[in-house]
Amino acid sequence: MALKILSVVGARPNFMKVAAICEAIKGISSLGAAEQIHHVLVHTGQHYDSNMSDSFFNDLELPQPDLCLGVGSASHSTQTARIMERFESVVLNEQPHLVLVVGDVNSTAACALVAKKTWCRGDEGANDFIPKLAHVEAGLRSFDRTMPEEINRIVTDSISDYLFTTEESANQNLLHEGIPENRIFFVGNVMIDTLLRHRSKAQESTILQDLQLADGCEVKPYAILTLHKPANVDDKRVFCAMLDAFLDISKRMPVIFPAHPRTLKRIQDEDLGDYFVDHFVQGPEPWDSRVRIRLVPPLGYLDFLRLMSEARVVRLPLSMALTSWRARIRKRLSERLTVYPGMNRVRIDLPVTGTGMQLNESSKRWSMIFALSDL
Repeated sequence: MALKILSVVGARPNFMKVAAICEAIKGISSLGAAEQIHHVLVHTGQHYDSNMSDSFFNDLELPQPDLCLGVGSASHSTQTARIMERFESVVLNEQPHLVLVVGDVNSTAACALVAKKTWCRGDEGANDFIPKLAHVEAGLRSFDRTMPEEINRIVTDSISDYLFTTEESANQNLLHEGIPENRIFFVGNVMIDTLLRHRSKAQESTILQDLQLADGCEVKPYAILTLHKPANVDDKRVFCAMLDAFLDISKRMPVIFPAHPRTLKRIQDEDLGDYFVDHFVQGPEPWDSRVRIRLVPPLGYLDFLRLMSEARVVRLPLSMALTSWRARIRKRLSERLTVYPGMNRVRIDLPVTGTGMQLNESSKRWSMIFALSDL
């Protein structure tokens, strides 16, 4: 009898994690193991834009989802409810032995709850059962329960049967929350597996030429900005303060902004267009005198990987929270794995009105900069 695993994806970070899992399952099945794995991939549709979803499936060589729930965008509660309602019928029809969820998006928590509250029929007279639940990237904490992602993490971890962690601090977080040690498995980061698998292919991307950031073999200095979390873009005061800071950076080098559809809507709703220039329509030459943040469409995985590999400055919206400047940063960084070993540095500046970035040519190329409102 085949072991049926039902894996759930909903948003772009999920795709990168599940890609490595799909590859591993395919490898196990190719070995002709006695117990075969029947893998079912479910896409909730939480990221519904083709630029946010389809391109990632192509770049990561993910199999097309077996089932698409098409939930689309909505408030957190409405979206979570839609996912639960539609996923319940999937579990009842598929009767999986294991439901595997990744990360901390609404799809993660919603499908986790359904999995642990749904009884499935036993095969050939066996007893009915509740599917086992596995959470990949378990145990990460920001210690800020105003973050929707933090609630999703805590809820999912509390009901999971198998908790796969990426770092030692995640193990300690779970143990402190009363999770039995025999349910915790320190396996490393599947996103790094995906990165290593696609790194050489990303070098073939023409994104630097497409954005006129490379002249032959010479790559010109530029920065990358990503910005979409509600805490950053829903409050106009905070959003404008961050944009002012990045306008200052754009005086020194182009700031390339692959804008999330949600952020684009906020820009339109709040009439913030003066901060930006469309890189392709209004700014064919990125070295003109206009100081603006340069909008480009959402990028696929390989293009973004290539763009990030040559960037002088990278600003990424890690899931972090800092309730006041006195808070201990060490306890607030949910993705601190790359900071503590010294691979990256976090710069925090007070007050919230700017980053005060200083470019140090002698420092390593990789830098990570955060405004206070993003911590």
